[in-house]
Parts: sequence; C-alpha cells; structure tokens
Amino acid sequence: MRAITAPNRDAGVAGLTLTDLPYPHAAENDVIVRVHAAGFTRGELDWPATWSDRAGRDRTPSVPGHEVSGVVAQLGFGTTGLTVGQRVFGPTDWARDGSLAEYVAVEARNLAPLPADVDHTVAAALPISGLTAWQGLFEHARLVSGQTVLIHGAAGAVGSIAVQLALEAGAQVIGSGRSTDRDTVRALGAQAFLDLEAGRLEDAGEVDVVFDVIGGDVLDRSAALVRSGGTLVTIAQPPTVRPKDGRALFFVVEPDRARLADLVRRVRDRRLEVRVGAVRPLTEAAAAFAPEKRVSGRTIIRVAED
Repeated sequence: MRAITAPNRDAGVAGLTLTDLPYPHAAENDVIVRVHAAGFTRGELDWPATWSDRAGRDRTPSVPGHEVSGVVAQLGFGTTGLTVGQRVFGPTDWARDGSLAEYVAVEARNLAPLPADVDHTVAAALPISGLTAWQGLFEHARLVSGQTVLIHGAAGAVGSIAVQLALEAGAQVIGSGRSTDRDTVRALGAQAFLDLEAGRLEDAGEVDVVFDVIGGDVLDRSAALVRSGGTLVTIAQPPTVRPKDGRALFFVVEPDRARLADLVRRVRDRRLEVRVGAVRPLTEAAAAFAPEKRVSGRTIIRVAED
C-alpha cells in the first residue's frame, strides 16, 4: 500500500515522503480500515508517540495522521461490533502508524459507524476536534446552562466546534482569536469576540470556564479571568498559573465511540458544522503539513473515493 512516512524526528516536514509499505497487521480487537479520508495535526511530528510505540521502542519510519474515515476491510481476532464493508470513522492510536495511508490498523473501540449521508471528508475532520471540544467543555470543565465560557482560538478546528456545543448547552460564549477571525466567530453564534491582537485579554471580564487551545502567555493570563469555583482547561500544555479559587487542568483527548456517534448525528441534523477547508490527495499530504499561508478550516487528505 501507499503511505506518507516520516523517517525520523530530525527530518521534520521535509522528510515526509510517499512510499510503499506492507499491508498492516490486524492485532486482536483491531480492524483494518480502507482509508477514504484522513485528518492530521501539523504539530504531531513533535509528539514523542509519533516515533515510538507504547513500550518506548523505536517504530520509524512512522505514518502520521490520527483521524480516519473509511470502510472496514478486515477484522482482527476477537473483534466485535463492526462488520467488513461498514463505513466507520474515528481517531487512530497515537503510538501506532496513522491514517495517511491506503489502509490503517485501528482498535475497534476507537471507531463509530458512519452514516451513508455524511461525506468521508467531513467525518475525517470530526473525531479529535469534536471529542476534544466535548470532553473539555462538559467532562472536565463541567459547563452548564447559564454559565459564561471564554474559548481561545474559537475559529480553529477545536474552538469552532466548542463554540457551537457550548451555545447549544445554553452557555454564554466569548470567542477569542486574531482580528481576521472576528466574522467567523460571530457567524458561529458567539455573543462576543475578543481580539487577541488588538484588545486586552482582561477585557473579557470574569468567566466560569476558560477553554484554551493556545497555551503560553494567553494561558497564563487567563487564570485571572476565572471566577470563584470556575475552571481553566487547556489542551496546549500543563498550566503553570492557576485560578485563585478554581481548578486548572490539562488533558489529552480519549476515544469514545458513543460520543462520536452523538457528534455525527448532530452533523447530520445540521446542528453542528465541521469546518473543512482544503481537500488534497494523498500525493500532496506532505506539502499540506507546511502550508504557505493560513488556511480557513481543516485540511483533509482524500485517499480513496466512495
């Protein structure tokens, strides 16, 4: 099969190449997915799990990409709940070869059925962003109706979904971003926009929840905005500054088949918009890791047609 491979950490984006690899092995409780569309995170070449397996052993050359939408091609021993030929989508395992390939081995529990009327390119943009937004808002920050949430990076992949989910839950939403993000964030329904380039972060006032995807100085300064009993939650880095009388936590998204099924139902019902930008073929996946300019919406790699 064809796949995008990264030879080692030092090679960076320039080392990504389209190569031939053996068909993947289906371990116990795995499925082999024929990839139709794949999502990736540009920073994943810096993740330790990209270069080693769960036991810490080198696994280069590595295949990046950790979101997949496709069709089940083979079941591993003991795999239940899915069938050959079924449309599925979900996150792939961090410490195994990923989805920028024609086939990928995935733990069956990571995958949810994909309805026939949801395009693979949309489904490939949903797993990590959708689960991260949901888990950050509701499982970690415990956001409820009537509370106010400040979502940093509200025009991005995670942030745009978080804005929509928070609004549906009855929260008041302040979205932050660059000045060029204002129209996008307001179009998503956020009641207010905080320009991180022109305005002061403190202008947001006190909030019940801060959901951060940026890190650094923005994360540190956000702690002071959390009112008593509130929560600062981030996916960027462990927080070093905590709210005076509240919680601060960092988390990594976890697979959740039931929640994926719920999220894709929202997409079908037009209650949730997944912002897909460019769709590029597998032959252009390496170039997609280093775009010349900022792209609106997720870049998705189309591997195979329906």
